Amino acid sequence: MFIHTWNKYLPVIRILLKRSVNANQTLDMNQSDFQRAAGGKKVKFTFSVMLTKARPNGMDTPSPLAKDLITVLQQDDTANKFLRQNKVEFTMNSSFQLQIKNHTPAEEQEIQANEIIAAAEEVKPEG
Repeated sequence: MFIHTWNKYLPVIRILLKRSVNANQTLDMNQSDFQRAAGGKKVKFTFSVMLTKARPNGMDTPSPLAKDLITVLQQDDTANKFLRQNKVEFTMNSSFQLQIKNHTPAEEQEIQANEIIAAAEEVKPEG
């Protein structure tokens, strides 16, 4: 139901995911995009979901809106790669603001960055 709408915002969400390492991020979205996608159905437009290793945790059943966001993020290679290495919370409020909070401890982020650098150095041909 909301896949097309989330795909519209995906390029900005990718950028905000990368920025979330340094600070919490907020994306103001257009209310009419979501109301059109709902097709006149009564839908709860607020949610909060924590993704750990790109999987939701601590939730019974995510709302259709949250489920579709997770699906879009998991299908996108860039976003999925980032989410597999981080613990990120997505919250949408009644003002249609998507808040992105990165809960990955700083030490883990530094270790991951060092692992990526080490892997890149192993791949480099010596010259």
